[in-house]
Amino acid sequence: MFFMTFLKELSDETGNASSKEGNGKELKEDPVLGTPNNHRAGQNASPSGLRGDALAPAVDEQTLIERIVAKDRAAFEDLYRRYFPRLTRFIERMVRRPQVVGEILNDTMFVVWRKAATYNGQSKVSTWIFSIAYRTALRAMGRQYDPVEWEAPDLPAPPESEPESSLIQQQDRRILDQALLQLTAEHRAVIELTYMHEYACREIAQIVGCPVDTVKTRLFYARRRLRSLLAQRMGDLR
Repeated sequence: MFFMTFLKELSDETGNASSKEGNGKELKEDPVLGTPNNHRAGQNASPSGLRGDALAPAVDEQTLIERIVAKDRAAFEDLYRRYFPRLTRFIERMVRRPQVVGEILNDTMFVVWRKAATYNGQSKVSTWIFSIAYRTALRAMGRQYDPVEWEAPDLPAPPESEPESSLIQQQDRRILDQALLQLTAEHRAVIELTYMHEYACREIAQIVGCPVDTVKTRLFYARRRLRSLLAQRMGDLR
């Protein structure tokens, strides 16, 4: 649903008069949601707007960005699918407002579509995209929304062969998620990026726009706060 909403917004944007992008070149109207581009000649889009044969999974992300610069819709769809799960999780943990996660994700990918030419290759594509998501999430957090109580999603039921160990793991994960919600947005971000997305401190610094030492400091205090919260929570369960 989020992807279809996003494609509609993208269609509205590209259906207007030509616009100027970050590379300073005039881009004429691009029927990105109309007939297939030259790369996809003779193939029709599925009703969902997502073509299963868009691009082979082996295509590297930098090549996808280069194709997106040329307004290759198939490349964009491939990139969107690749990042949807990771960005959804990251944004969920950042904003704690489930009703706006899809909007923020689409805003993020809209920037990727429009500003692909500004990617300079000095960082990984994922670092660049996550930096856009981080800034977009922070802006969204500054806007007023109706408060909604966010809870960690339920995990799948454990197999009957290992019910006890799986239940313990689920309980531990839920306790951790609840503790993460009590951290500041900046501290949640560095924890998520370090442990869930496996970024190094230097990459996190590029994502959140601060010195590496600041990332290390935030990580230190976030860990300390988490240890305190987890100890308290585990004590309450005894």
